[in-house]
Amino acid sequence: MRASLQLTLLALGLALAACGPSVRVNVVASPDANLGALHTFRILPVPQTRRSRQMQSNDPMLANSITYRSLRDALRDAFLSRGYVESEDNPDFAVAYYASARQKLDVTYWDYGYRWGPGWWHGWGRPGVSVDQYEQGTVIVDVIDPTHKELLWRARGVSALSDDPAEFGQDLRRTAMAIIKKFPEARK
Repeated sequence: MRASLQLTLLALGLALAACGPSVRVNVVASPDANLGALHTFRILPVPQTRRSRQMQSNDPMLANSITYRSLRDALRDAFLSRGYVESEDNPDFAVAYYASARQKLDVTYWDYGYRWGPGWWHGWGRPGVSVDQYEQGTVIVDVIDPTHKELLWRARGVSALSDDPAEFGQDLRRTAMAIIKKFPEARK
C-alpha cells in the first residue's frame, strides 16, 4: 500500500511540475559516453567552494541549504522516475548539481573533483566559448563517471523563479524534472 501511495504521489508531482511555466533545457553528452549502460546513481553532496574564489553572499542558493536539499530531492525523484536505482556503493554514475537564482553561475567555484570542462566540451553549441557563465534562474546537472572523474553528460535548465519561498521550491523541482526528462530512461 505504501509503495503504491508513493508512486501515486510521485506521478502527481511530475504532472504538476509539467504544468508550470516552461523550462528551457540545453543538453550535451560526451561523444564516447555509453549512457545506455548506466543503471545506478549517487547524488553528490554540495562541495566546499574553492578558496581562491570569492562568492557573492546574496545568492539565495548559497545562503539557503534548504534550497539545495529541495533540489537534491527533486533530482533523486527525477532519476528514480526514469528507472534508475540510487546506490551509495559503487554507482554507475554520480550526479553533481549547481544552481543560481540571482546572478551568473560560475561552476568553477565548486570542486566536485572532476574537470568542469573536458576536452570535448566547447560550450552550448558555440565552439571556443567558455562555459563558466550562466543565466539567472539556472540549474546545471552534471552526470559523472565516478571511477575516472570524467564528465559524461551536462544539462542546463533555465526558468523563471518566484520570490515566494513555496513557489521557489516548486520552480526548482519543475526545472530539475525538465532537465532529467532529457536524460535517457534506464534500460531494463
